[in-house]
Amino acid sequence: MAGARRVTLSDVAAASGVSRATVSFVLNDDPNQTISPATQERVRQAARDLGYVPHGIARALREGSSRIVVLDIDWGLEGNYSRSYIRGLDDELAAHDHVLLVRHGHGAPHSTQQVLDTIAPRAVLRFAAHLTGHEPGAAGDWRAGFAANAALQIRHLADRGHTHVAMALPDHDSPLLEVRLRLARETVSTLGLAPLTSFIVPRPRTAGTSAVKAFRAAHGTVTAVAAFDDDIALRTLTALHDLGLAAPDDLAVIGFDDTEYGALVTPALTTVRIDAEVHGRLAARAALGLDRAGLSPEPGRIIARDSA
Repeated sequence: MAGARRVTLSDVAAASGVSRATVSFVLNDDPNQTISPATQERVRQAARDLGYVPHGIARALREGSSRIVVLDIDWGLEGNYSRSYIRGLDDELAAHDHVLLVRHGHGAPHSTQQVLDTIAPRAVLRFAAHLTGHEPGAAGDWRAGFAANAALQIRHLADRGHTHVAMALPDHDSPLLEVRLRLARETVSTLGLAPLTSFIVPRPRTAGTSAVKAFRAAHGTVTAVAAFDDDIALRTLTALHDLGLAAPDDLAVIGFDDTEYGALVTPALTTVRIDAEVHGRLAARAALGLDRAGLSPEPGRIIARDSA
């Protein structure tokens, strides 16, 4: 006797009164889509009522999931942190006979479904969700640790007498943009500094120089800049050079994530370094359902050079 027909995304869409794409966005928790909570709940309830199981997961239940863990990293999140995170994740998975597959770029729901349907991975991890504390199994102490690491920039500048600080931001969207700004503002408030200002340092070089020039003209009291990452810090240093100015005498600049290029410029870039290997190992154990006891992440630290 033939088995019952498998419930599909189209069935869930019809039952909840939305498009198939909307169902896919909701069930894959796509962070780049704005869907009302009421609609999300209606879709999830329809999926529960119909007994919907994603194709890849259904096959994994039949055949046993593969020994592959997939990590999605959005563009713009590559750096020392992500490299050390991947190293720890890869090493820990290998120790338990699993293989890591890294996908770069935005993991759209349909492409994630293709991965599930093709290899039935043991788990799919989203690096951006890990950084913002939304990844299932993310440790609460890591969220506190991220806040502390983000605050290092502002505290380093405050310790050197700066009371008016600005944050230099990228000209592209980032999953971390909102949380980094919020943490910087909280740190400024806690330390009793002047309210944080922010500005964008865009590409290309001439546009970045114009942006820094305009910001300095409008905010003459700002003496230090905490950059979103080392790339933005380097753009800021380049702009200062093109304007005939220098760090730290005219404007102190501190980066974040300690990419190798910061040590090669003049003045060498002061930055924040976070070794995330233990974070990667913790994520691997969480994905495999293993005990995470005995692993303690190292706190971030300032790499003090010449720019701040």
